[in-house]
Amino acid sequence: MTAYLKLDHIDKTFTRGSQVSEVLKDIKLTIDKGEFVSIIGHSGCGKSTLLNLIAGLTKVSSGAVLLEDKEVDSPGPERAVVFQNHSLLPWLTVYENINLAVSKVFGRSKGKAERHDWIMRNLDLVQMAHARNKRPAEISGGMKQRVGIARALAMEPKILLLDEPFGALDALTRAHLQDAVMDIHSRLGSTMIMITHDVDEAVLLSDRIVMMTNGPAATIGEVLSVPLARPRRRIELASDRTFLRCREAVLKFLYERHHFVEAAE
Repeated sequence: MTAYLKLDHIDKTFTRGSQVSEVLKDIKLTIDKGEFVSIIGHSGCGKSTLLNLIAGLTKVSSGAVLLEDKEVDSPGPERAVVFQNHSLLPWLTVYENINLAVSKVFGRSKGKAERHDWIMRNLDLVQMAHARNKRPAEISGGMKQRVGIARALAMEPKILLLDEPFGALDALTRAHLQDAVMDIHSRLGSTMIMITHDVDEAVLLSDRIVMMTNGPAATIGEVLSVPLARPRRRIELASDRTFLRCREAVLKFLYERHHFVEAAE
């Protein structure tokens, strides 16, 4: 059976003049359709570079990214990215920001009324329909991220890529958005890949956690399955033995086996 997403012996190097930096080395991973996978590791281990390779924003040096057995070598709407910075256009309303993406992807296949209904459906998913006519400056950071997620989902991607999407938010807003993403994943069955530094967040959201070794030439050190039933409720998980065991395994990997060294940055 062909993997939905396959990272096939990927290497990535960057060259500046005579200097060659080997960022990623021999990355091998398969991800199933509908799976939620987190990638975690210390700063400088190439997490965001790996996400950019999957998004097609950066080309691999060797190996291949294969989505449904087709090589990824450029950006495309089937791989939508949500960055830590929401990247909303400040002069457009919430509705107009999403409409820009929807018109680009579905301008020929959906009529105006269909596009409107699709935009509102995705705003409803992130509970932002009430703010459709507001501009980014008029809403909070958490609300902006909800709009960013809605815009990505409105492109109907095969894979949703999340690059530390909650990193700039306060703890309470972060928790609410984590719950929203879990709900969206449950309702849509979306395939999601998330970069994070937060161990608890990775365990809470993920089916599997990919743990990266330190750079340079970082690779996948270990992949941990998270056998927690869904839906997941954070209060109940606070004392759940499986949750705590998974959390401990990630912490041991990061802080005992692959302790961060500042000079490696």
